[in-house]
Amino acid sequence: MQFNSLNIVEPILKALKEEGYSIPTPIQAESIPIVLQGTDLLGCAQTGTGKTAAFAIPILQLLGANRAYGKKRKIRSLIVTPTRELAIQIGESFKAYGRHTGLNYTVIFGGVNQNPQTTALRNGVDILVATPGRLLDLMNQGHLSLRDVEIFVLDEADRMLDMGFIHDVKKMIAVLPKKRQSLFFSATMPPEIVKLAGTILSNPEQVSVTPVSSTVDIIKQNIYFVDKGNKTSLLVDILKDSNIKTALVFTRTKHGADKVVKILIKHKIKAEAIHGNKAQNARQRALTNFKEQTTRVLVATDIAARGIDVDDLEYVINYEIPNIAETYVHRIGRTGRAGAEGTAFSFCDAEEKEYLKDIEKLISKNINIIEDHPFPLMDHNPVKAPKQVQGKRNPKTAAQKQTKQAAPRKTKSVKSASPKPTENKTRKKWFNKTKSTR
Repeated sequence: MQFNSLNIVEPILKALKEEGYSIPTPIQAESIPIVLQGTDLLGCAQTGTGKTAAFAIPILQLLGANRAYGKKRKIRSLIVTPTRELAIQIGESFKAYGRHTGLNYTVIFGGVNQNPQTTALRNGVDILVATPGRLLDLMNQGHLSLRDVEIFVLDEADRMLDMGFIHDVKKMIAVLPKKRQSLFFSATMPPEIVKLAGTILSNPEQVSVTPVSSTVDIIKQNIYFVDKGNKTSLLVDILKDSNIKTALVFTRTKHGADKVVKILIKHKIKAEAIHGNKAQNARQRALTNFKEQTTRVLVATDIAARGIDVDDLEYVINYEIPNIAETYVHRIGRTGRAGAEGTAFSFCDAEEKEYLKDIEKLISKNINIIEDHPFPLMDHNPVKAPKQVQGKRNPKTAAQKQTKQAAPRKTKSVKSASPKPTENKTRKKWFNKTKSTR
């Protein structure tokens, strides 16, 4: 299946072609027809599956079909997401796919001066991408109104719950028009999220990408048992391998991220940290440097890393094992994007063994243990599950580099089916007119 079989109009197809995309991922193939017919959608999908394009493409098409000319633009679509980085990434997707539609967007988030954001809102926007805190702030100040919203998207709902944004989300929903189309995306579906979805959606179609555990099957996973005090030394030792061009390292705390960066720099390894205490411009600079490989190692906390989308990232290193098993899957999913291979190293000290058990239970496999390294855990007893394979540390066996891994790429199959799309002649006429006047 290709994008041109999904009843997508020519201006958007042209933009997709310019971005180098022709084949939709499974969640895109399933979701786009559902959204185009105006139905609410409940999507269970993780990062790296192409879900941003799954809602951005049909939103652009629906809004473009009914665009009002000669009037001040009003917010007709609202996308709410938990982090600044993810908001920026979503905004970039709308910019790329909507470049020939005549629609415009803006992104608002905290941590920066609000004046440029309020100026953009005053000038009028069709699509608003926002984080919850800044959205409510500007609403309370009278800088924006949601009364004209036609399509509402709540992205990364489970992370919203983790970050304590659910009450803010409920405040937003209370002021949205009752008559609207709602799209709801979450990587996991705990009871609280299912309940929230029930308050937002009306007779939704459901699309689910393969379960959380199966997304890690193509990633080479390795565990190093190491004393807590030797983790930094082990990290430096691993990074001596020149085949590791870039690596994303996860720590539990902001202080831990800064500490790791200082030690890496001391060993002449170019590294930067990204976390909530960093100024927005510093976070963006660090991310840009990492993408351009000016910085070799990016050290991040879980919340700050949400929304990081780096092409051809081969290595993820868990400096500390997360205490929530699903977080492990989110972390290592930064590599292995949209079907590509990748490698994940995890450092496990004595206190983290229980976390490792939970992870192996979730992914239904035993992670390969690397015992041949300079800093083994003293008096280490492996977790109860037997080892899968013994191996030596050799990063040279990492995944081959893949081509660009942005939104549309081939990935795992989708469970649910969607109705066949129907042709909308009115929309096609509008876009043909737009194309001829540009």
